Amino acid sequence: MPPDIGIVFMTAANREEAGLIARALVEQRLAACVQIVADIRSLYWWEGRLCDEPEILCIAKTTAACFDELAAEVRRLHSYAVPEIVFVPISDAAPDYWRWVAEVTK
Repeated sequence: MPPDIGIVFMTAANREEAGLIARALVEQRLAACVQIVADIRSLYWWEGRLCDEPEILCIAKTTAACFDELAAEVRRLHSYAVPEIVFVPISDAAPDYWRWVAEVTK
């Protein structure tokens, strides 16, 4: 049975932070790939007020086994007190893609 793989959604304050996090995750083999999607707009509650901020979306492909270490590394590098780090399991994928994600991560 192949390992559980999934997508991790994260946001970053700016392109530099997104690049720093993405590079660290891929270099450390915590993610097979991280896509950086520029210029999103996020509306959210923080410390009792409604915020409307520009952010950068990062989408990482990884395994469930790597998630805890990936999340710790994101927290270490991130400027937010509570960064978004959400793992969404993939229920099905092309076998060669599934294998690639498993082979290039820890």
